[in-house]
This record gives sequence, C-alpha cells and structure tokens, in this order.
Amino acid sequence: MVGNEHGLHARPAARLVGLVNGFDATVTLTDLDTGRGPVDAGSLSMVATLNAQQGHRVRVGASGPQASDALAAIEELAAENFGDTPPTEPASSGAAAAVGGSGLDVAIGPAVLAGTGVDLGGYVAGDNELGRLHDALTTAGEQLRELRDTTPEHGDIFVAHLALLGDRKVLDAAERSISDGASATTAWQGVYDDLATTFEGLDDAYQRERAQDVRAVRDRVLRILVGATEESPADGILVVPELDAATAATLDATRIAGIAVRAAGTTGHGVIVARSRGIPLITGIGDVDVRQGATIAFDARTGSFEVAPDEDRVHATIRERQSERAQAVTQANEPAITRDGRTIDVLVNVGVLQDAVDAQGADGSGLVRTEVLFGDRRTPPTVDEQVEAFRAIARALGNRPITIRTWDIGGDKPLPFLPQAREANPFLGERGLRVFRRRPELLRDQLEAIRRVATETPVHVMFPMVTTADEVAWALDELGLRDGLEVGIMVEVPAAALRVATLAKDLDFVSIGTNDLTQYTTAADRTNTAVASLADGLDPAVLQLIDHAVRNAGVRVAVCGDLASNPQAAVLLAALGVTELSAVGPQVPLVKAQLRQADLTQVDTAAVLKARDADQVRGLL
Repeated sequence: MVGNEHGLHARPAARLVGLVNGFDATVTLTDLDTGRGPVDAGSLSMVATLNAQQGHRVRVGASGPQASDALAAIEELAAENFGDTPPTEPASSGAAAAVGGSGLDVAIGPAVLAGTGVDLGGYVAGDNELGRLHDALTTAGEQLRELRDTTPEHGDIFVAHLALLGDRKVLDAAERSISDGASATTAWQGVYDDLATTFEGLDDAYQRERAQDVRAVRDRVLRILVGATEESPADGILVVPELDAATAATLDATRIAGIAVRAAGTTGHGVIVARSRGIPLITGIGDVDVRQGATIAFDARTGSFEVAPDEDRVHATIRERQSERAQAVTQANEPAITRDGRTIDVLVNVGVLQDAVDAQGADGSGLVRTEVLFGDRRTPPTVDEQVEAFRAIARALGNRPITIRTWDIGGDKPLPFLPQAREANPFLGERGLRVFRRRPELLRDQLEAIRRVATETPVHVMFPMVTTADEVAWALDELGLRDGLEVGIMVEVPAAALRVATLAKDLDFVSIGTNDLTQYTTAADRTNTAVASLADGLDPAVLQLIDHAVRNAGVRVAVCGDLASNPQAAVLLAALGVTELSAVGPQVPLVKAQLRQADLTQVDTAAVLKARDADQVRGLL
C-alpha cells in the first residue's frame, strides 16, 4: 500500500525507478484500486503517471535473473515511504532591500522573462540529429547533477529531473521521431509536450503541477540544442504573463528582486502568495516591450513600470522606502493609535506556521486559513493534529487572539481530501460553508479542535461564504456551546453585506473578505486575466458595501482581504469604521505606521464613496 501523502509523485517515483534500474530484472506496477497498469517500473514517466495515490494498493511484478532481489529491495524502499519526507519550512530571510522578502513595493534589475518558452527559430537540422540529441542529454545530465550536489535542500527535485531525462520510454519515442525525419528539437519538444499533457490530465492537483518539472527538463535540453543560456533570476525582476500560486510559493525570495505580471488583477492567489512572502510585485503592466536582460524598474505604490529607468532616482526611492520600512519595523510592537485617538488592531493572515513566526508587531491573527494550513494533505487531519497546529500558531503569536476560519474550499481552492463534483461555475457553486451542510463530518471535527484550543488561549471562529440567516443558524447549531468562544462570519458576497444586520444578530463580529466581495460585486473572476482588472478592491461599489456593513452590522467589523494589506487603503477602511485589519505579514508594520500618522476625521469618506472609479479613489487617497 502506498503511504506517501501525495502518492507516487515524481520524487519517490524517481527513487523507485533508480532502484529498479540497478537490477537485471523487468519490473512492473499495477494499481489495484484503479486498475491502471501494468506499467514499466524502470520508467519515471510511466510510474509517475500511473497516479498511484496514498492508500492505493500496488501490485509489483518482476521477472529476470535478479527478480527476487529486486522485489525484496522494493519492499524495503516502500516500507520507508520510498524515502519521501515532507519539505521543510523555508528559513526566514533577511534579504536586502531591493531583493525578494524585503516587503518593499519598488524594485529595479535586469528583466528575467519567463513563460515564453525556448526560441527554436535559429535551429538548423543536420545529418546527425540523434547524435546531437545524445550530446545535449549528456550536457543536461551534467548540469542537473551539479545542481543536485550544490543545492542539497532541493536535491530530490533534481534527482527527479535526472530520472525524467534518462527515461527510456521517452527517449525511445524521441529517437523514433528522429528516425522518421524529425529534427532533434522537434522530436524532443513533441514527446515532452505530450508527457506534460499527460501529467496535466491527472486527477490529483499536486501531480498535475509536476507538468512543470516535465517542461523544465524539456526546456533545459532545448536550450542546449539551440545554444541558449539559462538566465538566472538572481538580482533580476521576473516578468511573467500571469502568476500562479505554485510559482509564487516556490520562488527563491532571496534571489529575485521582484515580479512584474503582465495580466491585471490584484486578488489572484499567486499575487496574494507573493505579497505574503514580501516579494516586491506589480500587476497589469500589459504588453509593454521588455527584452531579456534589459534594466527595468517598477513602483507598485504609484503604479509605474519603466524600461531603462533613471537608476539613480529609483535607487533613491528604494533607500527612502527602506528607511520608511526600517522605522516601521522598529515601532512594530507599538499599538496603532491614530492621531485622533482611535486604536486599530492590526493582525496577520496565517496560511502556514511560518507566517505567524515571522510576523512582526501583529496583534494576533485575524485569519487562519485552515484550507491552506492542511491543504497539502491527501487525508483529513485528525482533531488532535488540528489542535496542535492551532496551538503552535497561538504560541508563535504570544497567545494573542487568533481567528480561525473553518474550511473554505471550492472555486479556485480545492481540498485534496475532500474532492468535489465538477461544476459549471464553481465560484457560484458549493463553496465554503455551503459544502459542509451536506457533508458536516469534517466541519464537526474542526469545530471540536477549535473548542479545545479556545480553553487555553483566545480563539475566535468564523464561517466562510455565508449568504442567509438559515446558514448562520445552522453553523451556530453545529458549534453548540460557545463557552466564551467569539463567533463570526465572513462577509464575502453582496447579499451578506446588504443583510448584515440580520446575519449578525447572534454573532460577536463579522470579517469582510474583500477579495471575494470584490469579484462578486464586479462580476469579474479574479483568476480570469481578461477581466481581472475589473476586480479592484477600491472600486467605489465595493467600498459602498463595506460602508453599509460597518454602519448596520451592530457588532465589531474586521477586514481580512487583500485591501487590509494596503497602508493607504487601511486608513480609508479605518475611517469608514473598521476596527480590525488583518494583513499579510510583511505589511503589518507599514499598515500600523500609516495608521499612526493618520487623522481619521480628515479623511473625506463621502468623496471616496461618490468617486467615479477606483483610479479616482486612489487619487483621493
């Protein structure tokens, strides 16, 4: 039985393949739970795309002189979970100002273009295409072995890349294509494109992301074939058509100066992840002509993006923002009291424990994203596991209050251990609390964990994607006795904002999720780059709904969406009457500093609410 959390994905599969190929034996695998197979256990592409998941029973067959020895070795490897260990949390980085992790909103550096593929236009086929491919494979293997040996923390990734590079099934297909008259580049690209498509068709989201590994190996060999060099992102600005969450989460924040995204939109998960890691970022640069290596700069605060900028001016701005941030960090632990005497609690959004550990000056957590905290699991966490995770977050924040959001899944947030039926429009389907009215078991376990932790440290609980009073009543019934536990809901849809007085009748607080509230108010899918620019949290229509919620809730109103991480917007939210803001970690000190400088009585909220559009709101701010 497969015990690995993500099944036989690329890295454990690579270890199995390497083991099998060391024996004089033919080994096959069959997934007894799905009926897939038998497949060649000596081929990484075949083993990985078998898609054997955690808990699946796999039959191993072997023949040949060393068959029994191979089976014994495989049994031993399987007992060790194929050598698979969970990835460690990245260390907190104290990177320099214009480098990722700085928390700045301005950056300068050479452009590193990504997502555009390898230019094959200059490749000229010759008489020995098979030999050219083999030479390129040899060079690629040397590069990957060097990467494996010099970056031990990522060594398993390059072991998997090496296994893909030497996969006999894939090589045979490429060689047959060359024998039929294709060039080395055409043959290699075609075979690897097909393999990437196979990965992208797998059921498991984690496995689908392994198509990125396939394309990485494909492009490495293609670059060697055409004589192109691999650009390093060190001290550069990554320029991408759009930013996915996986890329944002795996970038080395100490090696990238910033990210410039051509697509508009500020509420996509890739953008949110990058900002939470403190990587300078700007979106919506459009089709501006940027050449590889050209010096570029951006200032996300002013919305400017430049090619060949005045470098002295940009560096002066960086120094100014560094000083601003340094002062904010120094005073981070001081309360955010505005000049007119109002105290605003500024908390941190937490998706992983490290977010709480790294938070500077946070007054607690206004949003613990449980679907992110346990989102890499194939099986549901137990009550005890959830209790320990929540305790660890509370300890990291000095036992200040934490607000735990119950499972928020659906839309663009799948949960591996709770598969959902395909929906025509998942953003308007079963999301958040709606899912659990039909399947309450997981929610009940989570509420039990929350109740336990609440006896030890201040804990609030809130339910996501609430629309009706019946949903609130059902959630409170599932929760049972509160025992001092504060209870609230997310206000994420216009209906909830408009009827907030009815929904909040038996609650202690409401928390406005501006990301979803924005996309539902503007009817703009935040993951659709064609309309993402419409999903602007500073749209006056969104602000009018926030204003209505504050005026009519009758309970404490918080904001935990992306808007709370914008220091200027934070002042506006406070002026509208919001008393609690939950921001991404790197922004907490800056939000508190901006609030301390503000006199909320001087903010012309009436003009903001009557503004023509989001751009006019920015001008007023």
